[in-house]
Amino acid sequence: MSNRERKAVIKMEHVSKAFHSLAGDNLVVDDLDFQVYEDEFVVLFGPGQCGKSTILNLISGLLFPTKGRVVVSDKEVTGPSPERGMVYQTTNLFMWYNVMKNVEFGPSVRHVPKRIRREKAQYYIDLVGLKGFENHYPIKLSGGMQQRVGIARAYANEPQLICMDEPFGHLDAQTRYLMEAEVERISSKERRTVIFVTNNAEEAIYLADRIILLHNCPTFVHKEYVVDLPRPRDYTSLEFLALRETITNEMDHTL
Repeated sequence: MSNRERKAVIKMEHVSKAFHSLAGDNLVVDDLDFQVYEDEFVVLFGPGQCGKSTILNLISGLLFPTKGRVVVSDKEVTGPSPERGMVYQTTNLFMWYNVMKNVEFGPSVRHVPKRIRREKAQYYIDLVGLKGFENHYPIKLSGGMQQRVGIARAYANEPQLICMDEPFGHLDAQTRYLMEAEVERISSKERRTVIFVTNNAEEAIYLADRIILLHNCPTFVHKEYVVDLPRPRDYTSLEFLALRETITNEMDHTL
């Protein structure tokens, strides 16, 4: 199905964002205009400190645009919402809660009956490969396992949109590859619209249906790439390597 036939879940309508300080205004996002469609996995890719996380915070409702509008599911964003799940680089788990209580936290805040939220939490714990770890506390889990808990927690609210802000940036290379494969598997099984932030070209190509290459700060859409490679993707295939070289070379023009 083409994007023209799908519903736009995110609409960034000529969005600009400036931060004010005594030293003056710092324009971070400049006339950003793009859409993300239902069940699409979109990666925001660009150099470090180019404003990717700011865009994600605008979509999540943690920040508000200086100009323009952010629309999610046909509603202008006016603040955070359980309809938008967040996964951060730092997991922000409740260290005093075990895995089960962390994952079922969102539904419990929304007063979902205990039996229903426990069944739902168990489903997502199983989905991310943590069956048997329900009673473990975060301090006893590896970084990759903690991030799995964060992903399960985001999905347990059953949002229409999942926002991921460099969730594997702090992991070692081997664990990062493993988690990328896990996200690809989870996304194929539990379809959601996902917008994912990274500055890793391989990660972007491995995960994305579409890559939005951002210009350096103040950021805007520099170029877009539709990633039409079969899944699961092979990091060493000629097509993968060629696209990585194209995108990496093009990023030099965004600096």
